[in-house]
Amino acid sequence: MKKFLLLLFLVPGLLLSQNDQIVYDLLIENATVIDGSGTDKFRAHVLVHENEIVQIEKNTSLEFTAQRTIDAEDLILSPGFIDSHSHGDPLKTPHFKNFLAMGVTTITLGQDGYSPSERDLGKWGNKVKKIQPATNIAMFVGHNTLRQLSGVNYDSVPGEQGLKEMENLLQNAMDAGVFGMTTGLEYNPGNFSGDLELERLAKIVGINGGLIMSHMRNEDDTELENSIKELLAQGKYCPVHISHIKSVYGKGEQRANEILSLLEEARVDGIEVTADLYPYSASYTGIAIVFPDWAKKPNDYKSVLKNRKAELQEFLRNKIAERNGPEATLIGSGKFKGKSLEQIAKELNKPFEDVLIEDIGPYGAGGAYFIMDNELQETLMQHELVNICSDGSPTMRHPRGYGSFAKIIETFVVDKGTFSLEEAIYKMTGMPADLLGFKDRGLIKVGYKADLLLFDPSEIKEMATYEEPHQLAVGFKYVLVNGNIAKNDSEFSEERNGRLLRRP
Repeated sequence: MKKFLLLLFLVPGLLLSQNDQIVYDLLIENATVIDGSGTDKFRAHVLVHENEIVQIEKNTSLEFTAQRTIDAEDLILSPGFIDSHSHGDPLKTPHFKNFLAMGVTTITLGQDGYSPSERDLGKWGNKVKKIQPATNIAMFVGHNTLRQLSGVNYDSVPGEQGLKEMENLLQNAMDAGVFGMTTGLEYNPGNFSGDLELERLAKIVGINGGLIMSHMRNEDDTELENSIKELLAQGKYCPVHISHIKSVYGKGEQRANEILSLLEEARVDGIEVTADLYPYSASYTGIAIVFPDWAKKPNDYKSVLKNRKAELQEFLRNKIAERNGPEATLIGSGKFKGKSLEQIAKELNKPFEDVLIEDIGPYGAGGAYFIMDNELQETLMQHELVNICSDGSPTMRHPRGYGSFAKIIETFVVDKGTFSLEEAIYKMTGMPADLLGFKDRGLIKVGYKADLLLFDPSEIKEMATYEEPHQLAVGFKYVLVNGNIAKNDSEFSEERNGRLLRRP
């Protein structure tokens, strides 16, 4: 009875039944628990009250009373997955079924240097709280957006007033509870920034205990090391994280280890650097990625066509050839979505470079680009500093937004045995939770929020394909967000229980 009284004291609101036994909100009994720490699984009953885990009982002969009981015999109980690099608009698609279906209970937004174009992210956050998304959201402020809001825009050397305005906007965002800043240095206007600007902003992030996540300046294999070193320079002031680490054109395990050695050496020197990765060999971004800087904003595209069209044609022919040819570019939005650049060129009976110039343009579509080497990427994925992400959204025409986390279990645990289930779950729960500084999510632990999954690993299937990217993953029997059932088999709850999280 002393044990029960102590629990009543620690967890206000617990009830006693007529026989003086505690009544919990939820009992998950006989589960095989993988707690997200990377340690071995164990068998236990897990008890939830309101939105927290209040007891983990390894003596499964004990009986408990709960308003709802789930028999988890033969099922894995794990923390909900945390997607360290994701996209979406909770004000437009708050149900986020694509994430829930693959076991993701927390997403991170404001990626690649772009966040909502609001000077006061606190007000935007209030709108999100009011609509209440189905997943938890950890928010970042985007460096490109800071440039735009401050008026710096395309200035390569901002004046002191512009720098201070960016610093003020960043500080306001940190005060609003964002987890740090993201950069998208391959995109406009972030690609105009220099070392001084980035280091001054990194100091603000560091002072506030935040993190910089970076879509680096150039992911081509020949430029990758320079891009990493640029980010590591910011790591003198705050932790830094490489978004969706990859090597465009790089090949093989040896090259992967050379890249990883840069991170390992930086860690020895005291720089907190980590990375994430999605488990696909095709990237996805705007078609502007293949156009030269001089054909993109703030330059006038019509003037480029008038004066430098032949030069642009030659550039695009060479660029697409480097990127494995027109068959390796799959258009994902606009009037040609679902077709490769090669297919479109044949249908229109014109060279693919003219399709890009005349029919699509630098801002006319997004696309998937089959530019990565599987051996290299899988070597990166297995490293202790690399966690799993999706880099996906509900609307993107790429299977990663619907299948990434399911694919890790289906392909890299069950089929290939690349990871043990404990290792894979750690890379999707405890590891990203530590990266983001979560103190109450990412583990199955007393006092932690009840973001939980129940599943049979053999039943997890990634259903999304490049041809049909918006097919929900299957196999997660229960998905709980903050103690509430968000998904039961194929049924999604109409009630949404996600929260907008604040930096601790």
